[in-house]
Amino acid sequence: MKPKKIAVLGCGWLGLPLAQELVKKGYRVNGSTTTPGKLPILQEAGIQPFLLSFPENGSKTELSSLLEAETLVFNLPPSKSQGEAAYEQILQTVLAAAPAALQHLLFVSSTSVYPDLNREVIESDAVASPAAASLLLRCEYLVQHMQGITTTVVRFGGLMGRQRHPGRWLAGKKDVPQPEGPVNMIHLTDCVQLLTEVLAQEKWGETYNACAPLHPTRQEFYTAAAAALALTPPAFAATTAPRFKLINSNKITADLAYRFRFPDPVACLASTDF
Repeated sequence: MKPKKIAVLGCGWLGLPLAQELVKKGYRVNGSTTTPGKLPILQEAGIQPFLLSFPENGSKTELSSLLEAETLVFNLPPSKSQGEAAYEQILQTVLAAAPAALQHLLFVSSTSVYPDLNREVIESDAVASPAAASLLLRCEYLVQHMQGITTTVVRFGGLMGRQRHPGRWLAGKKDVPQPEGPVNMIHLTDCVQLLTEVLAQEKWGETYNACAPLHPTRQEFYTAAAAALALTPPAFAATTAPRFKLINSNKITADLAYRFRFPDPVACLASTDF
């Protein structure tokens, strides 16, 4: 049987190691980048490379060719410089170009869709809607209502690992708020493995939270993170009224029978995977 083909739109910090893992698993993989210099890197990893940027600037053929697959992983995070309307337009452009052969879509979202409810939150605490205040919730709704395509959404917590070390984020800062608030982090290794398992087990039509099961306080985590890089730890403000959310990821671990490689965000700071 011919191996399935997966298109990874956005081979950056997360998309490239995901595409590499999928190649190792025996999938045929198309991958996009906006950087000409990365094309040989994709090629050497066994990924069919496509140079693609938005607005398309004449690259409609590239987009159509990239999407010639059974499954699309949409992994383009929104950026502040881009603007919400531009991001939604990119998503609509991609979906409009989807060929009839495309059956499934794996949409990478974020736990930023949840407001600070000062409690544990599960997937049903943020509902995708075309009128949602959250850009990502509007986009989740869009991909979940595509005719002929079944979609799974994975909402990741704070991303760390492979040159994204949280020790640099707050080092030396003063009056950092919410010292007792829980952090919701996930290591790149777990991001890649969770997405790979969703694809391998064909868990379609779902919405999942994806966050490490342990939630140290902001003060504990960012102090330890700065210390791991021998940087000045942040100074936290006095405890104020709580404003937080604690992400529950029990659904994805149960559905996939998955065990986190890095369940403790503090313990993984000493890992070499940064």
